[in-house]
Amino acid sequence: MERERLAGLTAEIKGQWRLIEKVSERLQTRVEDGLDTPAQLDSVAYQIHNLYCSIEDLLKLIANTFENRIDTTGEWHRILLLRLSQPVDGIRPAFLSDESFDLLNQLRSFIHMFRHAYGTDIQPRQLEPNIDIALQAFKLISQDIRHFLEHLTELTD
Repeated sequence: MERERLAGLTAEIKGQWRLIEKVSERLQTRVEDGLDTPAQLDSVAYQIHNLYCSIEDLLKLIANTFENRIDTTGEWHRILLLRLSQPVDGIRPAFLSDESFDLLNQLRSFIHMFRHAYGTDIQPRQLEPNIDIALQAFKLISQDIRHFLEHLTELTD
């Protein structure tokens, strides 16, 4: 990858990371407010959804830079995670660590339920493990970004 393109991608990744940080802070604030009412449960679930989607936007940004397109079939969310967990020899390193992949894949199931469970109340037992998963994924993505940019720089040298 040419230096100019790497610099542009790095700036885009850092910009998206700032958005991810804001969503994570919002999620943590909502969790601290409690899980006592349906409105609080909905608010926390919505922030988990936002965190996952902001991370997924980061993955799409990287995939679009290297692979040029993302299929929009019903499986594209799963395929995106799989694709970014693997290196593309001579092109780019893997972005997601195995642990990040596992956590995001678990969250993907929760997000699917959240988006399609119309008229269903969210229960604390559904939400609590996904709060932990989301916050763990947030921490790991920061490490994934650092490792990815370090390895990408090595490929350009």
